[in-house]
Amino acid sequence: QVQLVESGGGLVQAGGSLRLSCAASGRTFGVAVGWFRQGPGKEREFVAAISWSGTYRLHADSVKGRFTISRDNAKSTVYLQMNSLKPEDTAVYYCAACTTTLPTIAPKGPYDYWGQGTQVTVSS
Repeated sequence: QVQLVESGGGLVQAGGSLRLSCAASGRTFGVAVGWFRQGPGKEREFVAAISWSGTYRLHADSVKGRFTISRDNAKSTVYLQMNSLKPEDTAVYYCAACTTTLPTIAPKGPYDYWGQGTQVTVSS
């Protein structure tokens, strides 16, 4: 099993930055990690994913050029650097682990384990 804990959310003005962290424990070797978000009244959507190796990354079109996913396997932590934030980025952000993929894949799904989420609010 994999346990995931997100942190780093908060309130920020439009144009600002935040860095989210996803700390993993348990079976973390070979695991791909993704970030998802769910805004008020919206369905959960894919934001970004990174392969176990860290070599392969995938970002949704809506965040490309503004958000960057990265990982530090020595710390079992995945990050989501969010720059140029917009009010429409307001959401609960979740990290998730995929244990059924190759180390060189950054998948959109399916994901097996999920964190509890961290709230990001962007004011205009």
